[in-house]
Amino acid sequence: MPKTYISVLMITAGLLLSGCQSLHKEPDNNLYLQLGERTGIASVVEDLLYLIVDDERINEQFKGMDVAQFHRNLTDQLCELSGGPCEYSGRKMRELHAAMGITDTQFNALAENLILAMEKNHVPTAAQNRLIKQLLPLYPDIRHL
Repeated sequence: MPKTYISVLMITAGLLLSGCQSLHKEPDNNLYLQLGERTGIASVVEDLLYLIVDDERINEQFKGMDVAQFHRNLTDQLCELSGGPCEYSGRKMRELHAAMGITDTQFNALAENLILAMEKNHVPTAAQNRLIKQLLPLYPDIRHL
């Protein structure tokens, strides 16, 4: 085989292989990083818990809960939803909220408190919006529409 033909073949193979590699992109963890990784997310969840206790619209729904477990599960869930390395292992949303009878007012109050907790932790507004967008698909399972 002529040397030129082998060179062209090698370049073509290299381009094909690099093209295949671009099909296997790394997961997007930009939101996870903007939230401050697991430590930042845990801080947001902690501040959210304090806001829940003070919010008469929703604090009754959370009476008697295991605070440490709630903190761990919500931190894992937000970490996973934001593209982080965590894995949520808690109960399914529909099962967890089945008997709670959550109203739109209560759902919105929790979302409002989550935004306040993110603001307190200096999460950029664009990242806040991206996280809320990730949480929206959970709405029907929480509200049981």
